[in-house]
Amino acid sequence: MKFSRFTAILITIFILVLPALPAWAYPLDGEPYTGIGRLEGYLLAQEGKARAPRQPPGAMLSIDKVCPRLTGYKNIKLPNPDPGFTAQIKKLLGHDAGNYGIAVLDISNPENIRYAEHRGTIDHNPGSVGKLVAATALFQILADIYPDDIEARLNILRTSMVTADRFINTDSHKVPLWSYKKKKMTYRPLKTGDKASLYTYLDWMMSASSNASASMVIREILLLTSFKYDYPVKEEKIAAFFKETPKKELSELLSRSLQEPLIRNGFDIEQFRQGGFFTWQGKQIVPGTSSRANARSLMQFLLLIEQGKIVDEFSSREIKRLLYMTQRRIRYASSPALNNAAVYFKSGSLYKCKPEPGFKCSKYRGNVRNLMNSAAIVEFPANDPRLHYMVIVMSNVLRKNSAVEHQTLGTRIHRLIESNHLVNEKSLKNEAFPKK
Repeated sequence: MKFSRFTAILITIFILVLPALPAWAYPLDGEPYTGIGRLEGYLLAQEGKARAPRQPPGAMLSIDKVCPRLTGYKNIKLPNPDPGFTAQIKKLLGHDAGNYGIAVLDISNPENIRYAEHRGTIDHNPGSVGKLVAATALFQILADIYPDDIEARLNILRTSMVTADRFINTDSHKVPLWSYKKKKMTYRPLKTGDKASLYTYLDWMMSASSNASASMVIREILLLTSFKYDYPVKEEKIAAFFKETPKKELSELLSRSLQEPLIRNGFDIEQFRQGGFFTWQGKQIVPGTSSRANARSLMQFLLLIEQGKIVDEFSSREIKRLLYMTQRRIRYASSPALNNAAVYFKSGSLYKCKPEPGFKCSKYRGNVRNLMNSAAIVEFPANDPRLHYMVIVMSNVLRKNSAVEHQTLGTRIHRLIESNHLVNEKSLKNEAFPKK
C-alpha cells in the first residue's frame, strides 16, 4: 500500500483494541445468585434451548466449585524467582524475550511453590487488565460500608439499577443483552439509557471488557464513596453531583477511590494502578492520572485472590468468579491445551501503527506499539485439579499477531508445567466435567 508524503505525516493509528468476539465470565449457573441475565441464556444454550456456542469442558464448573483455593495458605508470599524455572520460561520466548515481561507461579503443591520471572518489574500500560483495579475498588467500598453484612453487599450489587449516561462515550465493545421473555440474546454496544443492575455492569466490564461499562462502574464507585448508605442515588441527584462538585474535588475523589484500596491491599501504586475512567467522556468529566502495571505486581494480585485476601474472602471469591471464562476463549486462554482446564482470565491490548512499506496494519499487529497483556489462573483438569498455576504475560512484540503469540505461549507454558509434574493429559481429558 503506497502513501503520499503528506499522508505519511498525518496518518497515525492509535487504537484501543477490541476483541473480535468477547470472552464472557462467571459460572453459568450463577444467574439465581447474581441476577446476571446472560448467564441464563448461556446455560440454556448448553441444554440446546437457546442459541450460543457450546462450552469447552473446563468452562462448565458450577458456582460452588469456583472459589479461592489457597485460603489455608494465607502466609505464602511471592518467592524469589527460581533460576532453573525462569530459564525454562525464558527459553519459550525465543528471540523475542527482550520484548516480554512474564511471571509464572506454580502452586500445584502449595508446600513447594515455584516462581519464574523475566523482566517482571518493567512498566506497562495495563489496558483492560486495569479493570481488576475497578473491581477491587468496588468490593472495597462495599466492604467499608457493610463490613459485617455480606447480604447487604449482595443486595446492592443485585438490586441497584444503573442507567447508562454520558460516561459511556465512546466505546464500541458489544455487551450481551438477554431477553427473559423472548429467551433471546442480542449483542451491541451500550447506549445512553440502557438500564441494568450494578452486578450486570460489573459483569460486562470484566467479561465483555466493555469500557463503557467500566466507566459506569467507576461512576458508581464514586457515588458509593460519597453517598454511602444513601446509595443508590436518583439520576437527578447524580447529574447534580457531577455538575456542581468542582472538578478538582472530583479528581481527588477518583484518585482516593481507585488508589487507596490498592494501598490497603498491599500494593505500591507506583507499580500498579488504574489512573481513571476507560472512556474519553469519563476522562473529561473527571480527570485522572496515568495507569501502570508490571508482571510482578499483577502476579501478586492473583496470589492474593487465591488466598482470599483481596479485600476479604467474599470479595476475592466474587472477583475470581467474574474472571472465570464461560464463553469464547481468546488470546492466551484460547490455547487448545487449556480446553479441559478452568481458566480465570483478563486481557488487555493496545496497538499503534504508522505507514511502512510492505507492512499492513491489523488488529494485535502494530509496528509502533503492540501491547498485549494476559493474566490467567489455570486449574487442570477443571473438576479435580492436579495442576494449579498462574501466569502474567505482558508483551510488546512488533509486527506479529500478539493474540496468536499469547495463544502459542499458553500451550508451551502448560506443556512445561505438565512435564514438570509428569501429568498425562490424555488420561485426564474426561475429568474436566464436574462429576455429579
